[in-house]
Amino acid sequence: MERVILHCDLNSFYASVELLDHPELRDRPVAVCGDPSSRHGVILAKNEPAKRFQVKTAETVWQARRKCPGLILLPAHHWKYREYSKKVNAVYERYTDLVEPFSIDESWLDVTGTLHLFGGDARALADEIRRVLREELNLTVSVGVSFNKIFAKLGSDYKKPDATTVISRENYRELLWPLPVTDLLFVGRAAARVLEQYGVRTIGDLAAYDREALGKLLGRQGYTLHDYASGAEHSPVIPAREQPGPKSVGNGLTFPRNLEGWTELRTAVTELSDEVAVRLRKHALKCTTVQVTIRDPSFKDICRQKRLSAPTYVSRDLTDAAMELIRASWNPKAPVRALTITAQNLVEEQDAGEQLNLFAAGAAPRRDRLEKLEKAMDGIRDRFGRDAITAASTVHRDKAEVKEDHRLPPVD
Repeated sequence: MERVILHCDLNSFYASVELLDHPELRDRPVAVCGDPSSRHGVILAKNEPAKRFQVKTAETVWQARRKCPGLILLPAHHWKYREYSKKVNAVYERYTDLVEPFSIDESWLDVTGTLHLFGGDARALADEIRRVLREELNLTVSVGVSFNKIFAKLGSDYKKPDATTVISRENYRELLWPLPVTDLLFVGRAAARVLEQYGVRTIGDLAAYDREALGKLLGRQGYTLHDYASGAEHSPVIPAREQPGPKSVGNGLTFPRNLEGWTELRTAVTELSDEVAVRLRKHALKCTTVQVTIRDPSFKDICRQKRLSAPTYVSRDLTDAAMELIRASWNPKAPVRALTITAQNLVEEQDAGEQLNLFAAGAAPRRDRLEKLEKAMDGIRDRFGRDAITAASTVHRDKAEVKEDHRLPPVD
C-alpha cells in the first residue's frame, strides 16, 4: 500500500501566536525578536506584511528596520509557543497516532492506516486539518501531502501561507526537480558549494547525478541526498514517545561584539549553561561531561572537555566546569567571537545516583538544594516566560545571536 504522509508547517508561528494577543496589529508589519530594545537583537519570526518588506528570520533588528522603518517589534514568549505547539499536535493526533514533531512548529503525520476513517481523500484531510486549526486555535498551517517524508516537507514549503500541496508520483518531477538543490532538507551551504562545482544546482540535477559518484563526493550524505531527490526516501514517521533521547545538549552564541576578560566570559558562560541545564531537566537527563568550544575573531576554534565528579543538570555546576576549562586554556585578554557549551555523556535522572565523597560530605546535599531551586525556577519560567527569572550576572549583558543548537529533535 502506498504510504500517505502529511507534513504540517505552521505559518509564521511565533508571530502568529503573539498576534493572538494583538489582533489590531494583524495587518501591520510585525516581527518577534529576543530583545526589541537592542539593535543587535535577532529577528525570530515575522508576519506576512513584514515578509513583503523582505524582513528575514535571523537578521538583526537594525537590518530589518532599515528595510521596514515601520516594523513593530514584539518580545518572544517561548512558553506560549510550547503550549500552542502541544495544542496543535493534539489536533494532529485526532487523525493518527503516528505524529512526529520535527520542530516546535513542524510535524509529520502518517495517515496511511487511518485515512479511510476520514473519507479516504488525502487532500481533503489536509484541508480539514487546516480548517480545524484556523477555527479552534486561530492559526494557519501549510500542509504537504506525499508518499514520503521528504517530499511531504517540500510540499508544505511549496505554497504558503495556509495551503495544501500534493506531491504525487505523477507530478514530483514537474513540481520539485526545478527547485534549487538548497530547498532539499539537509543540503547545507558546504554541500551546496561542492555540488555546484559539479553542475548540480537543482533537485533534478541531484536526482540525475550518479548515486555512487555522489557517495564518493559527500560520503554517506551523498547517498542519502540522492535518495531524497529521487523519491527513494522511505524512513518511518516515529512518534515522539518512541524517539530516542538526545546524545548531547548544547547551546552556542555568536556575540555582537567580541568578549574579553574573565567577567564577560563568565557572564556569557552562565547564560549558556543555564539554557543547557533547563533542557537537560526537561529531558530528565544529567550529564557527566562538559565541553567548551571557543571561537576567536579569525574563526579558529579550540575545544576542551572535562569529566564531572558527579552527574548533574545544575547550571552552576556546568558554569563552574566550563570556566575551569576556559581558565586553563585561554588568555583572558584574547577576544572571543563565539562560545558553545555542550553537555555530553548523558544519563537518565533516575540512574544518576552519585557515590558520596567522604572528603566532601556536603556536596550531595548542596546539589540537591540547587536542583530543587532550579526546578522551581523552571516552573516560574514555564508560567511567566523565559525572562521572568534569570541570573543577576546576565541581566545587563548585550544580547547575542544564537549560533547553533546542536540540532536535536526539538526539546522545547
